[in-house]
Amino acid sequence: MVEDRKLSRKIEELEEKIHHLRVSRRVLMNLLEKVERERKQDLERLEKENRKLQQANSKYAKDLISKNRKLIELEQGTN
Repeated sequence: MVEDRKLSRKIEELEEKIHHLRVSRRVLMNLLEKVERERKQDLERLEKENRKLQQANSKYAKDLISKNRKLIELEQGTN
């Protein structure tokens, strides 16, 4: 009888541990999903910022080329 109670108690302890492990697993999976969502959002934001900077850089380069051409034309006109 005492052995039965010990075994029952041990089963209860193990079941409780299993429950805690399942809860811990759910928490970890939720954290992992959150981190993955944040990583994707950061990546999208950085890609958008990169495209914007590339466009601004391209516009700046075109403006410099245009101004350079005008300077060359002015220099050639004064010679």
